Amino acid sequence: MLMYPILAALLFCSSVVFARQQPVKVIFDTDIAPDYDDVGAMALLHAFADRGEVEILATISCNTFETTAPTLSVLNTYFQRPGIPIGITKAVLPNKKCDQQWAEFIVNKYPHALQSNSEAMEAVQLYRKILAAQPDQSVTIVSVGFFTNLAGLLNSPADEYAPLDGKSLVALKVKQLVSMAASLGKDGKGGHEFNVVVDAKSSQKVFTEWPTPFVLSGFDIGEKILTGITLINNKKIINSPVKDAYKVALRKDQNKKGRNSWDQTAVFVAVRGVDPYFDFKKMNFEIKDDGQSVPTAGERFIYITFKEKPAVIAKGIESLMMHQPVKKTN
Repeated sequence: MLMYPILAALLFCSSVVFARQQPVKVIFDTDIAPDYDDVGAMALLHAFADRGEVEILATISCNTFETTAPTLSVLNTYFQRPGIPIGITKAVLPNKKCDQQWAEFIVNKYPHALQSNSEAMEAVQLYRKILAAQPDQSVTIVSVGFFTNLAGLLNSPADEYAPLDGKSLVALKVKQLVSMAASLGKDGKGGHEFNVVVDAKSSQKVFTEWPTPFVLSGFDIGEKILTGITLINNKKIINSPVKDAYKVALRKDQNKKGRNSWDQTAVFVAVRGVDPYFDFKKMNFEIKDDGQSVPTAGERFIYITFKEKPAVIAKGIESLMMHQPVKKTN
């Protein structure tokens, strides 16, 4: 039993370096609203799906803000996958609004099956339903928001979907968790990263109890990778909620350099692995009561580091963000 985490880590290290032969089964968990890199991350996810590299099992919101489920529906519909299951936390919090109102803009402009959060399935129920139906150790969870849903999943009891409690179900069905989360801080001694801080109790639980390999793309990675300007200046792309979200938000922020690409890095690594852009190191984190992520001795987490220059990575990521839907034929 003591050798299992080491073996799992070694297997993961191998899998992130070499290309995968089978589509990666992904559940995508997002706080989509307070930032718009989530939109870029979903564009990557669908681009990979159109290339046969990903099977999107579900898109789930960890944020209760009123646009979140409709936004997921807009993007899934735009990329010709309107039937992807959508879930949302039914807790009162977290509730983080969309300051630039890009979400309201695309929800009002583009078609979507789900008109409100109330129409989406409760997040933990959807997790359990999806996981129970998948082969063992086959699912990659990509988390680019708060840890609310994942903590709820760990706490969940046996139900009609599976006779296992949440932690046992995760251990059986999940291959790895890849999260945009944590921060080393400017001095390397830790920092307060948004996704971890907003629901610190849930972050503590997941960082302490998650039973599979756990990959972190920290604040200091996506912070240096700027995207969006090439996308909004591309005149060939029209009637795109991805382009419109970035266009509205960048102009509202008077941002002419591009938005930090935190969430896209998590999707990229989850699907393609670390090569050719990234490397990694093994480390531990302690999550303080205020959400501060503090590096500690150990090797529990795989923490992404740079191999290539951020500007080069940005070009590769943005080219995927500009992917257009593949038209379905009967």
